[in-house]
Amino acid sequence: MENERKDVLTESWLDLTNLYISITNELEQALQERHGLSLKEFYMLYFLHLTPDKRLRLQQLEAMVGLSQSAMSRLVSRFEAKGCGALERYTCDTDRRSIYTSLTTYGQEKVDLAYTTYSTVLSEAFPDERIGGLIKELVGLREQKK
Repeated sequence: MENERKDVLTESWLDLTNLYISITNELEQALQERHGLSLKEFYMLYFLHLTPDKRLRLQQLEAMVGLSQSAMSRLVSRFEAKGCGALERYTCDTDRRSIYTSLTTYGQEKVDLAYTTYSTVLSEAFPDERIGGLIKELVGLREQKK
């Protein structure tokens, strides 16, 4: 009985992982083709967009995007090197060790357009409205365990 439960959990987890990878690839491809953005770049812009003043410390972005400090720094540098003007990076006046990244007006326009694509891909991947609730339930179950 216990082994059957473990088998079902393992198979379900692998199915969920495969679904996640598949949709992540679809999102990556659509964002790259239509907006010249990687999925991580989109997340960086999106999280900046969510803040009231459109700026975050790089350390905050690291945790949100799921990258290490050096990977986040490289991502921002590569994005700045594209020369599109979507981000501004500057040091904090009160703490020279803190580096902030802020979203420019152009960056806001870019994330707005990309978000439309992102939402469309997700809606096509999950046409049933109940999916959002099911995902929240899964996250809630995990949070209860902590």
